[in-house]
Amino acid sequence: MAEADGATAAPRPEPNPDDVSRIEPPICPVCGAFVRIYPTNYDRWVSLATMELPAKEVPAPFRWRLTKLLGRSPIATDIAAVRVRGVDPLPSEPVVPAHRMMCVPD
Repeated sequence: MAEADGATAAPRPEPNPDDVSRIEPPICPVCGAFVRIYPTNYDRWVSLATMELPAKEVPAPFRWRLTKLLGRSPIATDIAAVRVRGVDPLPSEPVVPAHRMMCVPD
């Protein structure tokens, strides 16, 4: 399932609390573009594009949504990527495309 969804990214590294340098977004080794790496709802990681697009511009296999995960408090503790399946979104509804859809080698 993870391979079919493209959820094969490595987990994002844990930041060192003693390191005061800027944390830059990860870069795709194929095309050099910035990517966002999020955990999925089934314990895998996926590389997503850095912007949202209307659903009509993203083919169905590449549509993802970011969902806030709530812990014991009402404040979101983390974000998970969830594939858009079942009910198709409205054409103008924003979705986050998988980076592999937008990845063009140099």
